[in-house]
Amino acid sequence: MKRIGKIVIGVALAAGLIGGGVWYAKQRAANDPEQRYKLATIEKGAVTQTVSANGTLNPVVLVSVGTQVSGTVKKLYVDFNDQVKQGQPLLELDDALVSAAERQSAANVASAQASLELAQANEARMNALFAQEYVSRQEYDQARQGLKAGQAQLALARAQNDRDRANLNFTIIRSPVDGVVVDRVVDLGQTVAASFQTPVLIKIAQDLSEMRIDTSFAEADIGLIREGQKARFTVDAFPNKNFSGDVQQIRLNPTNQQNVVTYNVRINVANPDHVLLPGMTAYVNIGVARREDVLLVPNGALRFKPAEAADKKAENGQKPASTATAGSAGPSMAPGMGAGMDGGGMAGKGPGDKKGKKRDGQSGTVYVLEGGEIKPVSVQLGITDNRNTEVVGGDLKAGDRVVTGENVAANNKPSSVGMRMF
Repeated sequence: MKRIGKIVIGVALAAGLIGGGVWYAKQRAANDPEQRYKLATIEKGAVTQTVSANGTLNPVVLVSVGTQVSGTVKKLYVDFNDQVKQGQPLLELDDALVSAAERQSAANVASAQASLELAQANEARMNALFAQEYVSRQEYDQARQGLKAGQAQLALARAQNDRDRANLNFTIIRSPVDGVVVDRVVDLGQTVAASFQTPVLIKIAQDLSEMRIDTSFAEADIGLIREGQKARFTVDAFPNKNFSGDVQQIRLNPTNQQNVVTYNVRINVANPDHVLLPGMTAYVNIGVARREDVLLVPNGALRFKPAEAADKKAENGQKPASTATAGSAGPSMAPGMGAGMDGGGMAGKGPGDKKGKKRDGQSGTVYVLEGGEIKPVSVQLGITDNRNTEVVGGDLKAGDRVVTGENVAANNKPSSVGMRMF
């Protein structure tokens, strides 16, 4: 029994030693920066800053064809997607009433013509009699007035007849331009009424090989946009294909919706294959700045903050970055700034700094792996492409390894990662 007890004790001691060794190895591995953190190497490259907005594709010239007369649609000559030429009939309205009005005015012209001929004969007769002094001056003047009134009545009748004839011609709606029918609002037998506002019957796109995008950019981005800049966009119909265009115009007419001010930016787009259709939603990106051969830091490194730093802030009565709310950032924080970043005030203090340096632009802090441990390094930032950010100042250099996240959090505590929207 004593022998068995010794064996059991020995096995338990061996298991404890093995377990302790495994635990020690895991703890050591967890504390090894190479194993604990996700690292990225700082490199040089190119970065392009873009601004984005949604817009709608429209034809360059979209003609809304209406009618000047009322009536019932008697004939339809075109339909959706039909190619039309200038002057080609599109539809025809019932002309019964307009035709009757035209015939009535034509009869009025004939009546006025007969009255004028009678007035001319009376004036000639009175002229001859007045020369022989058989009629008074008053009778002669009345004959001349009757002649002038007859001429005026004939002119009025002819004008009314011209108007009715024009209305009769308007019962046949013709295309004002060459193009393609993109919309037909009326159907056969439908009654249209032309009153103070001309009803739209058909819409014609003049040329679909050239299109435009009407976008709405926020006032925070409009100062970066210039006419002639290149724009790239995608549409839902071709999600894997990129299209390009040029900024044609920045319209000075602002739109204010719920205290959000936007400006319409019009972009010219070539559409030789006619794959882009009117009404498509375009997701537009305009490149507003580009830098070549600059030092780039991953945005994940700017968002990272070790859990130890968050714990120290909590001990000092400060909120850690991971728990700070959007409201605690305050209105003075620049857009796109998160944990480890400064909008131009005091930068993060390094181990050897007694006071933070004053930065002219946006600044931040990254953690660099050096000598087996991570150290904070203050950097001054430039433009960003939402993946990498330009470094314009600080002690960071190409080849440095920066921390972008944690693989194994110490004591199962996640690192503090603030949100940053670029």
